Amino acid sequence: MTPPPSGPVCVGASTAAGYPSFSSYVRARGPVLLRTARSLTANPSDAEDLLQTALTKTFVAWERIEDHRALDGYVRRALLNTRTSQWRKRKVDEFACEELPEPAGLPEPDPAERQVLHDAMWRAVMKLPDRQRAMVVLRYYEDLSEAQTAEVLGVSIGTVKSAVSRALGKLREDPELSPVR
Repeated sequence: MTPPPSGPVCVGASTAAGYPSFSSYVRARGPVLLRTARSLTANPSDAEDLLQTALTKTFVAWERIEDHRALDGYVRRALLNTRTSQWRKRKVDEFACEELPEPAGLPEPDPAERQVLHDAMWRAVMKLPDRQRAMVVLRYYEDLSEAQTAEVLGVSIGTVKSAVSRALGKLREDPELSPVR
């Protein structure tokens, strides 16, 4: 028998001359196998490509297939394995569109309103007792951890936690900051 071609294989009667039974098989079972391929893909063109690839694999292994009565099963397995490989290797494409898919963000606050809020916050912080004010400033304005704040002020971490908690409670209750809530 003639060995299978080494280059690209177009499975059809002319290229399967070395295996006349393969050509007969493809002619007889092609439509059924194409329906199977179409059930594995959403696109009819992809189904044809999938079947062509599976039949190419079958053609290459034709001499090694011992039971030609089980060819449909062999080709179906090749279809499924090929589709699984394609799915695993799929490339996620990005497509340009007229509108951005992200929703528009919140509008940037008015700088004057931000300044009013900033000033109100500082006035409220300045009303705190000295110790609480120091802890709030170190924790939230200087962005120190509770441990760092405790070290700077020479107090325990628990003292920082409780004092900051009380200070935040007072800030929440400050009437000047009520419009912010």
